[in-house]
Amino acid sequence: MRLEPVIGDDPRDIMRGLRSALHGAGPALGLGMVHDLPAEVRAGTAVVVTTSGSTGVPKSVILSRDALTASAMATSARIGDGAWLLALPASYVAGMQVLVRSIVADREPAWLTGAFTPQTFSAAALMMVSTDQGIRVPTYTSLVPAQLSKLLDAAAEDSTVLAALQSFETILVGGQAIAAATLERAEDAGVRVVRTYGSTETSGGCIYDGQPLRGVSVRITDGEVQVAGPTLADGYLADSAATEAAFLRDESGTRWYRTGDAGIIEDGILRVRGRIDNVIVSGGINVSLDRVERIVRTIPGLESAVVVGVSDDRWGEASVVVVPRGEALRRSESTQLEEARVAVSEQIGAHARPTRLVLVDDLATLPSGKPDRETIRAAVAALH
Repeated sequence: MRLEPVIGDDPRDIMRGLRSALHGAGPALGLGMVHDLPAEVRAGTAVVVTTSGSTGVPKSVILSRDALTASAMATSARIGDGAWLLALPASYVAGMQVLVRSIVADREPAWLTGAFTPQTFSAAALMMVSTDQGIRVPTYTSLVPAQLSKLLDAAAEDSTVLAALQSFETILVGGQAIAAATLERAEDAGVRVVRTYGSTETSGGCIYDGQPLRGVSVRITDGEVQVAGPTLADGYLADSAATEAAFLRDESGTRWYRTGDAGIIEDGILRVRGRIDNVIVSGGINVSLDRVERIVRTIPGLESAVVVGVSDDRWGEASVVVVPRGEALRRSESTQLEEARVAVSEQIGAHARPTRLVLVDDLATLPSGKPDRETIRAAVAALH
């Protein structure tokens, strides 16, 4: 089967190719592809998504028609049918799935005119409000936490933005952990948010508010979150070693994806604790930077902070808090750093306390909207 690269992330081009690929009439799409990948893929493949992720290591994930369709139908079964607004890059799995859900539901999606801003988002959202035979058509969208936070900030001053947010039946928010303070702000504003967990290898979000979608199973093995079900990718293109390492079969033949995330299941709810490998050794003790970041984000003014690890003469490695300048200046830098250090010390220990708070004009992000942690870490290290 032929693999046809799509240049850029114009949603119109991707929508046309997706519709053909999902119906089996056209070639598989190659999104974000690098030039040295094979031009042929196995039958049934709909999309190959190449994404560098936050570590900068390219992965070309093979997603079948069946996996993408199963994901879309499971989402519909959980939150309902309706019209979707694309507010994320269509070449990444979360944005692409907005288009897949629209195709499966036989509805045309809406998308923003121009770059993402509270104004373009609101204009697109409010234009979607409609009825069918006198019954309101539910609307949905998918965002990353930084987008939701930006919209909530704007909504505090602009009733049009607030109305746009409130118009959605459900807003899926994923791609990274969302701060509890942001969830509380959304709830207080009457915005209906569902937290999603998943990856390109699971066809996007497959666990909503800690509970697996229909057909999806989750387990914790040696502290690692592992996922099974019909939404799993076939593997990595032209990389059998990586496929075998990430996907395994148990004694019953069930195929599981090793997420690389640490987590626990409490009362049937999955709670993700961060990347297993996002760890530094500070003073001879392992420190999860994801755990430090979750604690730091509870401090007022640091809700969007990113925590990275850098070399440290005293501790060997230490954590550093990086935050957008405009947010951090709500209160003094020294006060915020001290509050963060106290909170981390109380919940983890003194060895995990961040050593510095670095202000930046803007946090570097990947095209998907997630923080580009490697670029942020390198920039902080260069300041040392």
